[in-house]
Amino acid sequence: MAPDPQNLESGNSNNPSQNLPIADVAFTEAVTQIEVLDENDADEDEPDDMPTIVLPMHLSNLDDAAKTDVGLQREHNEDYYGIAAEIQQIKKPSGGSVQAQGIYILCDGMGGHAGGEVASQLAVETLQTFFQNYWRSQRNSNAAPKLPPSQVIREGVLLANQVIFDRNQSEERLGSARMGTTLVMAIVNNTTVAVAHVGDSRLYRYTRKHGLEQITCDHEVGQREIKRGVLPELAYARPDAYQLTQALGPRDNEFVEPDIHFMEINEDTLFLLASDGLTDNQLLEEYQNDYVAPLISSQANLDQGVRELISLANEYNGHDNITAIVIRAKVRPNLESIRF
Repeated sequence: MAPDPQNLESGNSNNPSQNLPIADVAFTEAVTQIEVLDENDADEDEPDDMPTIVLPMHLSNLDDAAKTDVGLQREHNEDYYGIAAEIQQIKKPSGGSVQAQGIYILCDGMGGHAGGEVASQLAVETLQTFFQNYWRSQRNSNAAPKLPPSQVIREGVLLANQVIFDRNQSEERLGSARMGTTLVMAIVNNTTVAVAHVGDSRLYRYTRKHGLEQITCDHEVGQREIKRGVLPELAYARPDAYQLTQALGPRDNEFVEPDIHFMEINEDTLFLLASDGLTDNQLLEEYQNDYVAPLISSQANLDQGVRELISLANEYNGHDNITAIVIRAKVRPNLESIRF
């Protein structure tokens, strides 16, 4: 649950512990390296000067699951999510692959008089329409689908902010009745991913190599102070440490600056979008081995896994609405790219 939109930097939070270090996200090539060895060259004393083939990866499967729950203490669910994915199976002599485009959006609303429910739904629907139109325009021009660049993603986020802001203005909402929402969004195009967020809803990435990594950094007072050079223990000693520094809707576009990251999927990867009802108290970090890691297997049932995450959050948190979106991307080397 996001804070009172009247003052995004005042009040208290249900999360008593500060964020763990955020993953260093960079845009990298989705490749693996294969050394081609001559079977007659078995002398270990000889220098290793054999060629290395850089082999691109392609997507072999993409699936997802999601669920939202009101929690144990709230009367209304102000979380809202949306998934729009198009997946096409490609069969080739070298093996099957998929071409996929997906938009995954999670919002955690706030505001009195049903404002939170309205704001989160407005944001999700506005962003879905915006990016579906973007990809439709690419297809109409016969261009190969690509991720929208950062300026287009920012444009979409600011449009969602403006829609909610205009609703606040037209309904003359003031103070705590002013509606708003957090946002975390993943846009997938085959093995490329764009992530955008505003507020404290998070995106995590899980791989067998690196384990669970928090990709987004909460837009809250404590993190702002750390970026200014304040020691974490002092930054999170503030009574307002967990209050948001920005959200969609309460203020105009001048006060909204989404964080945007681009990534390549170069190994089997699980993405988890979550509202703070699931992430509070470092719940995912604490239970990742039992509740997150198993879901990367193709044999794991994602729907069941998401239900178990919701149950875990209700058992150990339960103070807020809970929403999770899980995306599982499986990749393998693109053998057709080998040229000798």
